[in-house]
Amino acid sequence: MSSSPQAPTHAVTADPGTRPSLTVLSGFWPAATFGVARALLAADPALLLVRHDLTGIRDGVVRRVVRSGAGIVEDEQVVLRHGCVSCTLREDVLPTLVRLTRSHPGRDLVLMLPEVVEPEAVAAACACCLVDGAPITELVRVDSYVTVVDAEHLLDALASTDDLTALGIQAAEDDHRALADVVVRQIEYADTLVLWGHSPDGEFDTGRLSVLLQRMTPWATHFRVGGDRVDATRLNRLLRHTHRHRPETPGVLARGLQGYALGTHEPEPDCGVVSAVFRARRPFHPQRLHDVLEEVNAELVRSRGHFWLASQPDTVIAWEFAGGGLAMGSLGHWLVSLPTDRWDHVDDQRRLAAALDWDPYYGDRHQHLVFIGIDIDPVELHRTLTGCLLTDAELADGEQTWRAYPDPFAGCFPLDTQELADADTDGAQPA
Repeated sequence: MSSSPQAPTHAVTADPGTRPSLTVLSGFWPAATFGVARALLAADPALLLVRHDLTGIRDGVVRRVVRSGAGIVEDEQVVLRHGCVSCTLREDVLPTLVRLTRSHPGRDLVLMLPEVVEPEAVAAACACCLVDGAPITELVRVDSYVTVVDAEHLLDALASTDDLTALGIQAAEDDHRALADVVVRQIEYADTLVLWGHSPDGEFDTGRLSVLLQRMTPWATHFRVGGDRVDATRLNRLLRHTHRHRPETPGVLARGLQGYALGTHEPEPDCGVVSAVFRARRPFHPQRLHDVLEEVNAELVRSRGHFWLASQPDTVIAWEFAGGGLAMGSLGHWLVSLPTDRWDHVDDQRRLAAALDWDPYYGDRHQHLVFIGIDIDPVELHRTLTGCLLTDAELADGEQTWRAYPDPFAGCFPLDTQELADADTDGAQPA
């Protein structure tokens, strides 16, 4: 029998923040994203918009444009030591924001990201990268991460099997991300989502897209903008000075482990959109799960979450599906597999979530998966996944027997000794 970890005893205090406000705009379709940016500039002439053109990034060259409602403030070509997104953020984007804050005191900023940049990377850079010896958050208050979605192209992007390299828009030589992965990560990290324009198939399909986005990001605030005529004043009021960004909120892969919602269980179709949450304590049989992976993801737009295998009971395994590709990877150890003296090294929120849901036999181990699609059958999906769990007889055989099961995933999710010390849950790599 395992004991539950103690909940953290200290609280995190909020930063009141009197600094200039920064709104981060992302989106895979620059015309739609820039449409929102123009509206914000029109509503507030003092606002400064910062954009970086990454067309020449692989040659170490980036074009930076800063503009206000009155016109261009800066238009410069920047030469970088290394041609990649991370060095662009570190060497020019963040220093530019700090410099503008000092040279234009009292003026708020909007950072419009290039289409292949994921907002979570920017959030990580804001928290970790120092400018003049201090994080940017000491000078700028990050107000909101807004993702703009083009209604005309969204479904095609979510179904795309193309990668950025094939499209010639990769952000670095080793950038092998899929288009669909970039789009869903931009959508899911946002605290505010703007659905821009209309579906070419009519109002019903535009409404369906709105429901789909609600199911994909139930934690975000959602707005629809027609795209033809935009009320700039209203849009500015909806998107700025909202205080929606919560830097302590984990990325989507770690959300479930830290007690946040991974999705909503909405098995009844709304405009055909279904969202189904699957939760269980028992482990999956590795071979039975492997055999149904193609079946369970066949008609989905998105699935995500974490799970555990009977054959690898120490490992939290991430599950991410988009654009026809399923990625799995290690999220580190389950707490029940860690020595109790290591629990104090685990993130407070993770430890609190485990304590609230601790099982005397399984500890914190559980399945938590979300499936989102159009016209999918949630009952059949649940039946299929339940059939992959260990039976009563298999459970009775015990953990030593489970570890000896033939495992198609063997070697895919290694745990190293450093994870025992850090209980790292930051991200997963494709298996």
